Amino acid sequence: MKGNIWYVLMTLFSVMAGPVEAQSLAGIWQGVETDTGERAPDATWPAELRLQKGKGNTLFGILYQEVGSEPHVTATFKVQAAPTATGLLLEHQQKLNETGHTPGSYWCEGSISFTYDPKLEKLTGHATYQPIGNCDVGTFTFYRVKLKSAAKVAAGAESTIRVSGRNVLWYADAELKQPLTTGNTYRTKLTKTTTFYLTQGYYPTPQSAVVPITIQVTGAAPTKPTPIAPVIPTQPEVVRLDTALIPSTPVLTSTPVVLPTVLFELGTAKLLPEGLPALNRLAAELKARPTLKLRIAGHTDKIGEPDKNQILSEQRAEAVKTYLVKAGILAERITTIGYGDSRPLHPSPDARNRRVEVAEVK
Repeated sequence: MKGNIWYVLMTLFSVMAGPVEAQSLAGIWQGVETDTGERAPDATWPAELRLQKGKGNTLFGILYQEVGSEPHVTATFKVQAAPTATGLLLEHQQKLNETGHTPGSYWCEGSISFTYDPKLEKLTGHATYQPIGNCDVGTFTFYRVKLKSAAKVAAGAESTIRVSGRNVLWYADAELKQPLTTGNTYRTKLTKTTTFYLTQGYYPTPQSAVVPITIQVTGAAPTKPTPIAPVIPTQPEVVRLDTALIPSTPVLTSTPVVLPTVLFELGTAKLLPEGLPALNRLAAELKARPTLKLRIAGHTDKIGEPDKNQILSEQRAEAVKTYLVKAGILAERITTIGYGDSRPLHPSPDARNRRVEVAEVK
């Protein structure tokens, strides 16, 4: 972790024979460090942890981390760990790379004790740093994407693919140009072995990994006579509808629904790239339901001045409207409102309060 701009590091571990096995924790973990004692209440340090199995019970790897408010300030550490009854005890070994160094700045080093939740594929860590400058403590939260349902399905059968991870985004291609859905499940029918490409929208960084999940298909899909497509009256449309983006279950209802990822950078109305798949799915549903009208509500965290937060929430709602209009949705179908920081869903500071809610307007 960095002095003044905390920058702490996550790790590599070794696992004990028992409830936590070494090979079970190998992989790519994505998350954040918080609660470091920094003065700024919204201070966060997004991180990427890559673990690999070493000799015996050990794991080794690297931890990349950046300063949430200054993403150009980064560091990469080599780490190793020893098993504990509930997870791992991590020790920093060597700093491999650093960007954004300034005179007087430094990185905190020490140990991090992790517990592992196999159901959620979650690591929770509490750091104890060497007493240098303002180095003290820190809290880490990491998730990884892992297949939790069957790796084989029958051809042509409706199947639910289930994965772990936080704010998961599904794509049909490794270049992430063909979004499919969001969330921890995807219900589909497969006729051939298929690889999906998943990312996490939970504190992403430039190092965030694309995780391939391959589902093998067995047997042959039952053959059916090709049905004659019904004649549907044509109607003008601004953008060709990508049917792959239309949710099998409508997203929009008369009850406000929170879009499934943080859409904005801290303190701004600038849309984050990882929020675009959710907006594309919303646009697809609006195109598929041309009579539906939408209300967009913007919200902020309880950080900063209430008056400024009110303005920011309105700007965020307008930013979503602007995106949908550019996607071909008529502006008169969309109304916006901002609630500032008056309706948090989680104790502040929490990035999930920087949310947008959408609801069908009767």
